[in-house]
Amino acid sequence: MNLEVKIAGVTFKNPIILASGCCGFGQEYDKFYPMEALGGLSLKGLTPNERQGNPPPRVAETPSGMLNSVGLQNPGIDAFLERELPNLAGRDTVKIANAAGATVEEYAYMAQRLDASPIDMIEANISCPNVKQGGAAFGTDCSMAAQVVTAMRKNTTKPLMVKLSPNVTDIVSIAKSVEDAGADAISLINTLLGMRIDISTRRPVLHQNVGGLSGPAVFPIALRMVWQVAGAVKIPVVGLGGIAKWQDVIEMMIAGAKAVQIGAALFGDPFTPVKILEGIQQWMEQKGISDINDIIGSVQPY
Repeated sequence: MNLEVKIAGVTFKNPIILASGCCGFGQEYDKFYPMEALGGLSLKGLTPNERQGNPPPRVAETPSGMLNSVGLQNPGIDAFLERELPNLAGRDTVKIANAAGATVEEYAYMAQRLDASPIDMIEANISCPNVKQGGAAFGTDCSMAAQVVTAMRKNTTKPLMVKLSPNVTDIVSIAKSVEDAGADAISLINTLLGMRIDISTRRPVLHQNVGGLSGPAVFPIALRMVWQVAGAVKIPVVGLGGIAKWQDVIEMMIAGAKAVQIGAALFGDPFTPVKILEGIQQWMEQKGISDINDIIGSVQPY
């Protein structure tokens, strides 16, 4: 049976991608299974300079999910290109660099640096705050989102996927704006803004007070947004948010996703991706489906 999918001209051997921030730079999961088993890796979010991230506590468990405010801790683009990327050379899986910035100029710079690298695809994380616009996230405004994509598009010929924030009132408008600006694909959703309070201390459980909610609790929201966006744009959509089992992947693809990313589920069981792949293949065999692409966007709304 065929599990291959194509996104912006890039062939993935299967639709399973590890989500950015959850698989480091790939080597962390080598002790569990070869990276070659997966369709792709969306590597840890990168910024122009090294970031130490937010002070702890910055991760907290919640019912059916988790909150995080890690704060994009990463070694910076120079260290990534010099130390981390060579370790991925020759690995037969799609390597996606996740790029972030605090200004449009920083996003453009990241695209330029990654364009000269052997990375297969760039994923722009536009959920970052724009320091020149009072801290509003780039991905919450159509104009700001388009500015980032336009600037990155000018600086790279590599496939450009844009990761959308769900913390908006109209996800379709944002999706259309990045498509018009030159995005080759869209991934969604990033985390939802959430909060928990310790009733003993009356302090938030996270040092930054609020953080991003991920895990099974957000899956229905992610599915709804993927369905809406896939029906509104012409470029491929990659679905993520709360995927924990093979049935979730099938749902996402029926809703319109060409591939999926798995994140929070890895913390509970690092073998989740390979278990999901086994489940998908068994389901396809039972249903007599020979090509995974046949189910993409096959939802029949009432």
